[in-house]
Amino acid sequence: MEIGKLNSLVELYFKKCEEVDNKKPFLKWLKPEKSTYNWGDIKERVFKLSHKIKSLINEGDRCLILSENRPYWLMVDLAVMNAGGISVPIFTTYSKNDYEYILNDCRPSLIIVSNQDQFKKIENYINSDQKIISFEEIDRESFLIKDILEEKYEEKINNDLKRNMPACIIYTSGTSGNPKGVVLSHGGILSNCEGAIELLQPLVKKKDPVFLTWLPLSHSYEHTVQFIQIIVGAKVYYAESLEKLISNMSIAKPTIMTAVPRFYQNLFIKINMNFEKQKGLKKLLINKTLELGKKILKKEELSFLDKFINLICNVLVRRKIRKQFGGNLQTFVSGGGALDQNIGEFLNAIGLPTLQGYGLTEASPVVSCNLPNLVKVETVGPPFRTNTVKIAEDGEILIKGENVMLGYWNLKEETAKVIKEGWLHTGDIGEFDQNNYLKITDRKKDIIVNLGGDNISPSKIENILCLNEFIKQSFVYGDKKNYLVAIVVTDKEFNKEKIKLIIENINKTLTLIEKIKKFVLIDKEFTIENGMLTPTLKLKRKEIIKNYKQQLENLY
Repeated sequence: MEIGKLNSLVELYFKKCEEVDNKKPFLKWLKPEKSTYNWGDIKERVFKLSHKIKSLINEGDRCLILSENRPYWLMVDLAVMNAGGISVPIFTTYSKNDYEYILNDCRPSLIIVSNQDQFKKIENYINSDQKIISFEEIDRESFLIKDILEEKYEEKINNDLKRNMPACIIYTSGTSGNPKGVVLSHGGILSNCEGAIELLQPLVKKKDPVFLTWLPLSHSYEHTVQFIQIIVGAKVYYAESLEKLISNMSIAKPTIMTAVPRFYQNLFIKINMNFEKQKGLKKLLINKTLELGKKILKKEELSFLDKFINLICNVLVRRKIRKQFGGNLQTFVSGGGALDQNIGEFLNAIGLPTLQGYGLTEASPVVSCNLPNLVKVETVGPPFRTNTVKIAEDGEILIKGENVMLGYWNLKEETAKVIKEGWLHTGDIGEFDQNNYLKITDRKKDIIVNLGGDNISPSKIENILCLNEFIKQSFVYGDKKNYLVAIVVTDKEFNKEKIKLIIENINKTLTLIEKIKKFVLIDKEFTIENGMLTPTLKLKRKEIIKNYKQQLENLY
């Protein structure tokens, strides 16, 4: 399939349907008693849903999707596009203000919800003209999926769609201010898929690809991954929840899995805690596994004895670890934020290959990713062939290509600020190494400028703090101040003296301007529910400062 010659994501899907056996399993939700849908089941449902949606909307109408991850998510996403609508996926974890803002901003003519729980979140912001399709019964008149599937329908593929037309509006998770609607084109997502397939080709040839999906499909990263899954003819499992992810992995046995850095950070802490408990020969083997794994990762030469010991490590350590994750994992892919170098090295060394990539919603979303045959964990890999990346004079990363968004919905001035002469200004600072691998060194907006005029990256220090198993979360503060302070989130029973010792040890690894001089201890975690985290688990810096401003200022 020549992705570069396709006109739309709809054409991509139906062309793949021609290549694949109708009876081949495709989508499975890992909730008990949920069916597995094969390619034929889904194709029929997409046609039925398209036929219904087309009767409810006009060309170019926005269609909101509010649902947890499940097979019908992909079906309605494809059906909306095939019906000539623009898909607007939104997070199930937004605040009331965000829901109200988005519904007023994009004014959808059709709202697709999964169940009553999701409907309750938005019912106050819906008017009587807006039509509703629901997967399950809700407390309002709606078109139920089960009824739609019994109606007469027409098998019609929309051939009027073009690459430069909007496919979806994906709202950013809003680390500062209201979410912004990023308008992505069919061509933008297709070009991103083209770049990703070149990267994954060596992996999908070895085994039939199996994906386990848990990152919300309303996130641009996972939304685009859907179409990569279609291209490679993957079997896709939808996880029950984040809490059941590891047990779901043993059922799904994924070959590829995408996640955000917070997932890998938690994984690192859990495995490391288990390693720390081991003694004697087991401990020796673990240390050798890490030492030799890091040597291999860095392409260092192994002696004959090293190679022999490494074989033993493969059998007794790495194979057992991989088995806990289903046994077939060929790679984790990390995106949506910076992955700590220590975590990347650790996971690769213990037999969990982890490729760090880089992207942003405005770029459909992936810009670059490490290659399986050359992993440099301190970088985000070489840029995809389908986009051009350059470094501006001030160090900012600029991107040009079909993958760049069409613009922000209803925000012409905001769009003009970030797209200049076709170049998307990312707000990230970076550099290229000798292998043309991109390295992110800072974030323009999140940089702390102290009283001495030094630029400091708070996220770098926060990541280092959170590598300690006793620090759940941290927040670094100190803009226009003469030293840095932090909020440290830990368990209630953990006392200040212990944390003080931990921070003193961490300070030894930091430069003078990066050292944490004082801190405040709290046991209330930053969460999506309390408005301190975005749906993709990034810190909402403005909200945290607003809530803890006085406590932070008291440290000066």
